[in-house]
Amino acid sequence: MASKAAAVAVDFTRIYSSLGLGKETISALQAFRKRHSEAQRLSAVYGNAPTTVNFDYYRSVLKNQAIVDEAEKTLKGFKPVTYDVDAQIKAIETFEAKAVAKAKETEEKIDVELKQLQETLDNIEQARPFDQLTVDEVSKAHPRIVETVETMLKKGKWTVPGYKEKFGDLNVM
Repeated sequence: MASKAAAVAVDFTRIYSSLGLGKETISALQAFRKRHSEAQRLSAVYGNAPTTVNFDYYRSVLKNQAIVDEAEKTLKGFKPVTYDVDAQIKAIETFEAKAVAKAKETEEKIDVELKQLQETLDNIEQARPFDQLTVDEVSKAHPRIVETVETMLKKGKWTVPGYKEKFGDLNVM
């Protein structure tokens, strides 16, 4: 009973989103949870059903005693079929192995991404404000800017394309 209460208390949607599981994994887990709850429901329904048959009652009610004798003989001779569940267990173990491998792969990707994000955050925190940068520092960081400016100067272009359209013409004359 405690396991059922614990299962109800678990917020699976939060777990799915916080672990960053893939769509395949989430859908497989949801399908498994659905099959499990259906199996539990059926087990509860059939577990409460009576398992004995009162043949004396049927002999007193029915006129044809041969049918009751045949039913009793069939019931006493009934042996449930045993199934070899090794194939299902192997499939479950294979699924579990795939899920664990996928989870480890996801964990590695997240670790790499977290490391990159931490490096970016450190760079942002250590960076000087933009207004304190010099032209030499900007050109050293992005040499393409220097190349573009030199090309514009060689071609005799003294204005930046689109500047007047965006900021207007500041000439008084």
